[in-house]
Order: sequence, then C-alpha cells, then structure tokens
Amino acid sequence: MESISKRISLEEKIQLLSGADFWSTHAIAEIGLDQIVLSDGPSGVRGALWDERYPSISLPSATALASSWSLKNLKIAGQISASEAIRKGVHVVLGPTINIQRSPIGGRHFECYSEDPHLTGVLASSFVNGLQGLGVAGCPKHYVANDSENERFTYDALVSEQVLREVYLAPFEIAVKQSDPWALMSSYNKTNGHPMSESPLLKDPLKTEWGFSGVVVSDWTAVKTVVESAQSGQDLAMPGPVTPWQEGLLGAVTRGEVLESEIDDKVNRILHLAERVGALKHSKPRTMASALDFSPRTAIRQLAADGMVLVRNDGILPLSNSVHKLAVIGTHALKGRIMGGGSATVVPVAPVSPLQGLREALPNASIEFATGCHLSDDLEELPLTQCSINHETNGIRLSFFDKDDALLLEEIRFASKFVKMDGELQKPAHRVVASTKFTAVESGVHFFGGGGTGSMQIFIDDTLAKSGQTTFDAEALLEALLSPPQMYVEKFLEKGQSIELSVHYTPSSLLAWNVVSMTIGYRAPRLSDSEEINFAVKLASEADAVVLVVGTTESVESEGYDRTDLKLPGLQDALVRAVIAANPKTIVAVNSGAPVELPWLQQTAATLVTWFPGEEFGNALADVLLGHAEPGGRMPNSWPFSLADSIVSNTTPLDGALTYAEGLNVGYRGFHERNTEPMFWLGSGQGYTSWVIESLNVPKQVSANSDLHLELQVTNTGNREGSHVIQAYLSCDSSSANRPSLWLAGFTKVIALAGESLTVSLTIDKAAFRHWNSGWEFELATFKLSLASDSSLRDAVQCDIQVVK
Repeated sequence: MESISKRISLEEKIQLLSGADFWSTHAIAEIGLDQIVLSDGPSGVRGALWDERYPSISLPSATALASSWSLKNLKIAGQISASEAIRKGVHVVLGPTINIQRSPIGGRHFECYSEDPHLTGVLASSFVNGLQGLGVAGCPKHYVANDSENERFTYDALVSEQVLREVYLAPFEIAVKQSDPWALMSSYNKTNGHPMSESPLLKDPLKTEWGFSGVVVSDWTAVKTVVESAQSGQDLAMPGPVTPWQEGLLGAVTRGEVLESEIDDKVNRILHLAERVGALKHSKPRTMASALDFSPRTAIRQLAADGMVLVRNDGILPLSNSVHKLAVIGTHALKGRIMGGGSATVVPVAPVSPLQGLREALPNASIEFATGCHLSDDLEELPLTQCSINHETNGIRLSFFDKDDALLLEEIRFASKFVKMDGELQKPAHRVVASTKFTAVESGVHFFGGGGTGSMQIFIDDTLAKSGQTTFDAEALLEALLSPPQMYVEKFLEKGQSIELSVHYTPSSLLAWNVVSMTIGYRAPRLSDSEEINFAVKLASEADAVVLVVGTTESVESEGYDRTDLKLPGLQDALVRAVIAANPKTIVAVNSGAPVELPWLQQTAATLVTWFPGEEFGNALADVLLGHAEPGGRMPNSWPFSLADSIVSNTTPLDGALTYAEGLNVGYRGFHERNTEPMFWLGSGQGYTSWVIESLNVPKQVSANSDLHLELQVTNTGNREGSHVIQAYLSCDSSSANRPSLWLAGFTKVIALAGESLTVSLTIDKAAFRHWNSGWEFELATFKLSLASDSSLRDAVQCDIQVVK
C-alpha cells in the first residue's frame, strides 16, 4: 500500500480520512480507488437507501442468533449478510455488535450476543468469517464499554483494568485473533476518562498486542477533536464531508502537532481495506452473491427456529398437526416484532407474522384471532389498500421542495416512513409533503398524522387540521431521526368515506446533516382494552389450544435509550392470566429481544422465547410449535425475575460517570456470587428430547499456557432427533487471584438421532485459565471443570484440573 499512498498528496491523504458523505469514503481516480460504501447491518444490510423499494432481508437479531450457540449458524448469518451487501453495493457491514449485555435494561441488548465475553467473542468471529469469506468487511462494534444507551454519547465508563481486559475487551480480542476483521468501530462514550475516538486503547492493545490490521471507523460524528483523535489510532472519521479532521488536520500536520507518519498509517489501512473489498484497481474481485449454495429465506427460517428457547413445557409441545380449533391472540401475533429499533432496523422483504405462519401450516384448522390488548397509542403505517393516488394507484405521493418552494423531486411511495440521506437530493429539502386519498373500511374515530424532527402541518380535505413543532432532545438527534416524534388529529369517518390527507413537514434547523426522516401515520378505530381482553377470553374458551404472543415495542427496546423496568408493556400480563384462566392449554410466545418479567410463567402450558427472529418469524414459530423443527435455543444470558433481582439494575450515569461496580461478576457470574437464583440461567432451555453425559476423558493436569483437550460421550435418550449444547465452566475456589465464581470456558453443540451416542471432542483454549494482573498470568492452581447443560451446574459432571509449569 505504501507504493500507492506515495502517489497522492498530503491534502488527498487527509481528505481520504473523512467520509465523502453519510455512508461512503472518498474515491481517488488516479490511484484506482473507488468509494468504499459502509452500511448498518447487525441484523440485515440496509444499504445507502432506506427505502421500501429497495428492501433487505431481515435476519434474526443477535440474541436470537446467539441462542443457537452454533458457530455454523453464525457463519451462515454472516454469509447471508455478505450476499445482501454485495447485492446493495456495500463493502463494509457495520456489525456485529459485540458489547456485553451488562444489564437487562440496556436499550440495545437485543443487538448484542451475550452477557458472557467468551460466547460473544467466538460467535462474533464466526459471523465475521462468514462475511469476509465472501469479500465483505466485518466491523465489530462498539469498542469499548458502550454497554448502555443513557447518555451514551458522553458517559465515562469507569472500569478496572482487570475487568476491562477480562470482560469488555475480551470479545474484541477473540474476534481480532480468530477472524481478523477488516474494520472495527470505536464508540461514542469515554472509558476511564478518554473518549474512545481518542483512547490509547485503539493502539494498545488493539493494534500492537493483538495485531489488528484493519481500519478503525468512528461511530457517526464521534470524532470531536483533531490532534487527540488523530494521534490515538482512529483511522476514519464518519460521516462526511464535514468533520474536524477535514477542517483541521492538514494544519495540525503542517504545524507538527500530528506526525505525517500517523497519516500514512491510516491511509495505508484504508487502502488495504479497499484492496480487500475490491474497491482498489487490480485488487481481487469479491465473490458474488451467487456463490451461496443455499436459499437465504430457508436459512433464516432455520436460524430463527434454532434460536427459539423453550423455557417451559408441560408436554403440550409439540402440538399435533390435527389441531382442529386454535385461538391466536396478541398484537404481536398479527404483526410480529422481527427486529429491534434504531440502526439495526431494515425495510424487510416479506415478513411472515405468527398468525400467517400458523394459518399456512394448519390449512385445515379453524384459527381465530384476537388482539387481546393495545400496547401503544403511537401511529402505525397507513394501510396501502386504503390509500390511492388519482383513484388508480395504491400508494402515497411524496414531494420535496427547496427553500424557494421549487419542486426538487416527486415520488410514488409504498410505505409510511421516508428517509432521504445526504446526497440523494440535489439540494437540501426545505419542505416535504406526503399526500394520499384515504378510504375508511369501518366507521369510527380515525387518527391521522405524521412524525418528524421539525414543524408539521396536517391537512384533511385541504383544510389545516393541526400544526405545530415536534419536540425532541437536541442531544439525541440520531434517535429522533430513527424514530421521529409524532403529531396527530382525530377524525370520525363513516365506512366507505374518503378524505384527502396530506402532511407537510419542515426539517428542524438543528439537524446536523442533510437528512429527511418523516412518517405519515394512522391508527384505526379500536375496542377498549377491557373489550379486547373479553373477546380474547371468549375465543380462548372455545379453542382446543391457544397461542398467545406477547412482547415489547419499539418505544421499549431500541437504540437511544435504556429501559426503566422489565415489565411487558400495556395490559399483557393481565391478558395472559385471563386467557390461561379460560383455557389452561395456553402456549405463550415471548417476542422480545431482552429479558422481561414473566410472573405467570408457571401457569402456562408452555412458554417459548422467540426473541426478534427476523422476517421468517411466523413460519419458524409454526415449525417449532408443530414439531417440524426443534426449539434449538439455549439462553445466551441470565434472566432475573425482576429488575430489582438483576446484577446491574441501573444504567444511568451519575455526574456523567458510569461505574462498573459489579466487576467481573456480570450476569450468571453475579447470581453465583450472590448465591441467588435467576428466572433463567445462561445456557438453559429445553428441546424435544433428553440427554445424558455417559463418560468423560480429561487429563488431570495441563501445562500453563496450553490448551486443554477433553473427550466425552453423550447420548440422546429421547425418542426423536434433537440438539444439545454441552457447556464447559471453570472455577477456582483456592485461587489467590481475583476471579469470578465461575466462567464459561468452552462449549459445543451436538445433534443426534433418538438413542444415538456420540463421542465429542472439546478444546478449552488456554486463555480460559489466565487472569489479568497488570499483564496476563497463569496461576498454578487446581481448577474445577464442570460440564453442564446450563450455568446453574445442577446436572454437571465435574473433575479437577491442575495447572502446572
């Protein structure tokens, strides 16, 4: 790369270190360098256009993928993401998110893999390997200690050196060493006093000790300084074109405040990235999407089923295919929540709801639906079947005007949320108008309005119905763009009555970028919650069995804010109790991305945690409920009974600082340390068969700094094929070092036929035995090895391992 970088001027080098626009880097034609396109992508690759006309496959969320405990599954997810990236012209996928699920109320909990650093790191490595095997860069994020959303742009994570190394840096270390990611994202927050875009941790351990060869990309707008960030190991400031580096780095180099050798290192890393992803002339072209030898939709259906965790089953599951009358209840059954809110959101291709999936799987059954209760008063998407333009086309007309009220662009759109990024319009849009003719299909009070960060006017039949300024936190503009604040009016309509509806939106002058984000929304007439619950109870009482889907909403689980409790929103708990009382054969599917309270758990016939399972949700759920697929998931985190029972129950900084006082004892480790029971342990879950470890062959001693190799025989003692996750935990009661009560050291997932025995080999990496004491040390001590089905260790097969010189 050095020979290429010598051909460009210092001015061009510095230009290359800032984005050209919101998603791309600069191109330099004379050296054959194309733009490198980056895209959000933890659970699907959006691409540069956030537009329903260019949809993206929605994959299962990180917790759903992690619940499979399968390296193969994570690699497949990475390959699907790479295929989508290539289809959309994307070179760098901004993911996976490998922060630790430190607290169950973390807003992006769903976007992270686990509370355990080892599980997080090895799963992330497999995902990155799947991506990069097809020529698309992975970009693990957010480095480091970006584990909360409250004050996430500014808080200072105060973490001891040992805890930082053993818990929060550990997943990144594993990912760097096992998958050599071509990029990595630094986070907004401070860690021990340093903003992460200026942190010494970007050089040591990342680039020196671990040998990271890729590009350190900033989180969007996170670079705030010139000299400090340029000296730290930060390589690329996003987004562009205006960044502190673009404005001040040339002068800093000229004055000798930043060495030109620092600039050259950054440029060479970016050129190396371009070569890796095929954006540099004469570099190897990327493997094309046609290289996939499987159907992505079939795969994500299997991934979703394999991540669902069965946490209770009195024998009702799997359901018989001969079910005659089934009641399906819950707003999440009608439109399942397939992904979390924020930058992990994509416009899906063809999402399948639980109700749709069950009806397709049971065509001969009578399946009735009830809403049960309402979870939100927010506006939803306008139903396109009730919207028309010129009495012909179903859709919405979207018009963009400049400051002189000249028309910039007009489009016919087929969704209710519109995002235009920097560069999509010739000029900044001063005003946007969304308009359509709406026809009511039922009589009652209808709600119409829109969302956006700025001023808004709502017109019905060319009459101004409401106007005003939406309110939002100026410090959280990104969150406001992702989920714009709403304004609405009420209008009584008779069935068949039509109105001309238009929403006029003027973006706020506070917006830092040329970005338009607005919605035109609607809420239909509806019954009261008590009426909805009564109707659901009636359906349940008449059914052979009930599938009740409960879950969280985007206002509860999303980027931008942490939760305040673990309760299901609305009257869902009351709904579950009422339905169970009407029909004890009630199966509850929990459609959340993070822990929630389940106070009625023991009264259900079965309970299944589905997470946010991607757009094949309904089909995967039907597969599991009917036994066509096994619920292959095991918990990637521990679930407390309530927020008060959790190890970390507060994620709000105090005077700007967030102290990681729990130290090494995150999640399941903390429950062991306290000697208390969570609702679910890390690793717990049931399949449709049973397992036993028959024998274990393991050496009594292992040399310090050496891997431990063991062999065991495991038998499927049930009457059908199934899967099982064998988990290896270490503890050391006699240790003179500061250690957690126990820690996950390794795992493997096995599949066997009914009655089949397997001989399984498992390697425990030498790193599992080390601890940090101003450097890595191996203690010569006796460790207890526990092979178990979950971190409670109730069924563990145990033995002692002595670490010797």
